[in-house]
Amino acid sequence: MKQPLVEAMERYLQEQVYPLHTPGHKGGRGMAEPLRSLLGPAALRMDVSLMSELDDIHAPSGCIKAAQEEAARLYGSDACFMAVNGTTGAIHAMLMTALRPGDKVLIPRNAHRSVMGGLILADATPVYVQPAFIKEFGLQGQVTPEQVEEAFAQHSDLKAVLLTSPNYFGMAADVKKIAEIAHAHDAALLVDEAHGPHLGFHKSFPPSAMQCGADMAAQSTHKILGALTQSSLLQVKGTRIDLQHAADVMSLITTTSPNYLLMGSLDAARAQLVERGTSMMEDALRAARLLRSELEKMQGLKVIGPEDVVGKYGIASMDITKVAINLRDWSISGVKAAEALRRDKIAVELVDPQNVLFLVTYADWAPVQWQETVTRICRSLRKLAPANNPLEARSAWKVREEELKNSEKAEALQMGIPLTETAASLRTVFYGKKKTLPLAEAAGCICAEAISFYPPGIPVILPGERVTEEIIHWCAVMKKQGLPVSGPADVTLRTVRVLDE
Repeated sequence: MKQPLVEAMERYLQEQVYPLHTPGHKGGRGMAEPLRSLLGPAALRMDVSLMSELDDIHAPSGCIKAAQEEAARLYGSDACFMAVNGTTGAIHAMLMTALRPGDKVLIPRNAHRSVMGGLILADATPVYVQPAFIKEFGLQGQVTPEQVEEAFAQHSDLKAVLLTSPNYFGMAADVKKIAEIAHAHDAALLVDEAHGPHLGFHKSFPPSAMQCGADMAAQSTHKILGALTQSSLLQVKGTRIDLQHAADVMSLITTTSPNYLLMGSLDAARAQLVERGTSMMEDALRAARLLRSELEKMQGLKVIGPEDVVGKYGIASMDITKVAINLRDWSISGVKAAEALRRDKIAVELVDPQNVLFLVTYADWAPVQWQETVTRICRSLRKLAPANNPLEARSAWKVREEELKNSEKAEALQMGIPLTETAASLRTVFYGKKKTLPLAEAAGCICAEAISFYPPGIPVILPGERVTEEIIHWCAVMKKQGLPVSGPADVTLRTVRVLDE
């Protein structure tokens, strides 16, 4: 395997250079136990500062340059940048590169919270579009090409479109068609492809953003592939993006002390794909199909598959290695199911009021061990099934629906996160004076902080948006489900910060 950065790191270790430079632990000799033993001597010796032999991520000319070029070649982009502050940093870079202050960009209302930070940094103006809602599962689908066309009809000055594809549940938008629409209006297509760094390496998966004509794509190489956590890639392609400007932006927002273990893991993950990408994806598919087939045997438990969503809700294709179960017909929430699984030593990727998501990768496929794990998952879930016929049992969700049947808030709850108006720009609120109010008394005020329930990190409300009674109610419902709050200063959500107008 050709791994230019990893090979340079290995040569550096073999030279046994004495470090009279940062970091202060000096190759691990000064590291406190037990972390020193847990990490091991080789990893600690490789935690070094910028060395001429190891290149400079801000002006790459050696092994980092070669590693990034290899990654660009693999993904079919014109340039690739290592993002050592995760896909959050890559998303910030996409927005800052493609937009100028004041430019408009089409944003799905369920975009990850990192998009908000990118909009503030770019001083860009978001035009929000609400993805289709899958009422049956309580999930949001994708933005449709028709919605994008309509947005351009209403905002002819849009400079870019941002998609989240695939989403957390592996549901991919019609990226190719949306790219054609955006380009016909001389706008760039930016894709948050955090959950798709493995796409394009097997025909059973959705095509990648680059294959579909995207101009930029941010990929969480650590989420699905073999890179270390916090290690991501930014792909850039086409004439609509200034490659030098992209490099300048990445340098602006990247630490001057990048971790070589993170960068090396990106190089190694890329090399794995070159050598056996197709077989890796086949292993992931085998593991996912086995888990799906066993879960489908459980009466009343719905395993969400392509047949349920593809061709509807803006979803063009689906990655089946995202194995989601819907618990609507059982008497428990996704949160309770995940807690029970965790007690049985199974940790899941995501939960929400109705669903539990298992993230399956190539690394899971060790046939004997994986069969044992699948058996343990199913055994744990069976303990939660209704005592009698689950289809005849009255689930908590059905009871809740009946309670809300005559309520004016019922429709808002059933249709997902309530929409509200944008009353001030993100940048104005970020630098504006703020005050704290009880959330119950904040209706009508301009929110000064993002409120998300994490995972999946989709903001219920963003800074600059007006608080409504529906949003207050929605937050109360989510809190009752036990979902952790992310974003506000008061994570109990008793209070909220608003703009002091």
